[in-house]
Amino acid sequence: MQTPSFDEAFDLTGQIAIVTGGASGIGLAIATALAGRGATLTLIDKAASVQNAATSLPGHDHLGCAVDLLDDAATTRSVAEIAARFGRIDILVNNAGVVRLAPAETLSAADWDLTLAVNLRAPFMLSQQVGRHMLQANYGRIINIASQAALVALDQHVAYCASKAAIVGMTKTLALEWGSRGINTNAISPTVVDTELGRAAWAGEKGLAVRRKIPNGRFAQPEEIAHAALFLASGAAAMINGENLVVDGGYTIQ
Repeated sequence: MQTPSFDEAFDLTGQIAIVTGGASGIGLAIATALAGRGATLTLIDKAASVQNAATSLPGHDHLGCAVDLLDDAATTRSVAEIAARFGRIDILVNNAGVVRLAPAETLSAADWDLTLAVNLRAPFMLSQQVGRHMLQANYGRIINIASQAALVALDQHVAYCASKAAIVGMTKTLALEWGSRGINTNAISPTVVDTELGRAAWAGEKGLAVRRKIPNGRFAQPEEIAHAALFLASGAAAMINGENLVVDGGYTIQ
């Protein structure tokens, strides 16, 4: 097998990618990185602004789909429409997620159920549907955005930690089952990311306390997560399957 050159490995021209939670933040940064290397993107997000986000990407023919990933029928229709329009789906990035914070003794059943539905069930169902198209083509790259919360306990994050740990487990199982059939499945576990939502959630002393625990002394930038996703989607990562790439400035090494 001939190893591609650097430029060849990172050339995504002609590849079709789906990014969930793509209207803003980490999802939009990942979509921008993939589009910048030639991929054609479909952004899926509940926000109506997803249409404008798609038009902001470099290149052309990008789509924005305002879809609630908890609506199975709508998700199924969207995947079918994407596959019919482009004839293939090469890359799936499961980025959409929610967090509901509360002490374990007071977390509501509704917040537990919502967290697991959005952060675990929806990525699996989408991976299953998209994976069927990838299996037919004998090629695919699935990237699941997990979290440092998959690896260490975070105060008042019981549902979030459970959902992200499960995402890593799901990633490894899909990698095992589908790796021999041309599909690589990997996860990325970021620390807190400096997005609008991240800044709001970790403002003030709470955020400073977390930064002190990060050896690199800062939160991650969205583009740093996007570059990790680009690597895993590229030919340079052809032999990486079932891994969880931790992008946390060293937070989880202690």
